[in-house]
Amino acid sequence: MKYVGAHVSAEGGVQNAPINANAIGARAFALFTKNQRQWFSSPLSQSAITAFRNNCEKFDFKPFQILPHDSYLINLGHPEKEPLAKSRDSFLDEMQRCEQLGLDRLNFHPGSHLKVTGIEECLKIIAESINITLEKTKGVTAVIENTAGQGTNLGHTFEQIRFIIEHVEDKSRAGVCIDTCHAYTSGYDIKTASGFKETFKKFDQIIGFKYLKGMHLNDSKKDFATRVDRHENLGTGFLGEETFSLIMNDSRFDNIPLILETPEESLWEAEIRKLYSYIG
Repeated sequence: MKYVGAHVSAEGGVQNAPINANAIGARAFALFTKNQRQWFSSPLSQSAITAFRNNCEKFDFKPFQILPHDSYLINLGHPEKEPLAKSRDSFLDEMQRCEQLGLDRLNFHPGSHLKVTGIEECLKIIAESINITLEKTKGVTAVIENTAGQGTNLGHTFEQIRFIIEHVEDKSRAGVCIDTCHAYTSGYDIKTASGFKETFKKFDQIIGFKYLKGMHLNDSKKDFATRVDRHENLGTGFLGEETFSLIMNDSRFDNIPLILETPEESLWEAEIRKLYSYIG
């Protein structure tokens, strides 16, 4: 079964996210468990935790249908000691928030070398960051999101993601999220049926579908292999509609959260309906 939703607002408290998701007809959702523009936020109150869990139950959102996202400030591959420590502390806080909320995965961008270290060294630092965090938490999978490769961001090739996973000690708690916009602009031609087939054949060979824990369904403002991360609403960017129809009719993408991060939030309800209309 397909579980489509969007990255909804948690303004006023995390307990509002499942309400906001239900309001747009979502069967999955993503959220920030704290202000993504701040390193640290106040701890979750017990009342917010209870209300979140109750609202998820009320609207039938199970943990596997929810894909929380960490703060954009975090760089788990930072080449400098103090900023790396700060990133690791913040990431641990995010994972612990997921534990408290009863969530089983946390999506994150792997990290950037900032032209200070080499690619392989940075990837090893990212893996070490994941290992440190997994040792201090339980039940939450660290879900690595592929990037567009903008600037010095790593994770834009399947090989880089595989390298990270190879260096994660508890692989049962390592996962991957594929963003369609990032895949296309990083150089994976998922626009056509043949390109889509070849891309996910490579994904299965290099990483493996057993690691796929979510997807971000975004069209792209930028063209193929431009290495620029700019999302567009479905069918209005360089990807068009075929990519999303292929996803909705492929059982390999069943039973994971399929999350819209398209820029025009007022279109999310219609985009969710459109995605379900592709089935069959």
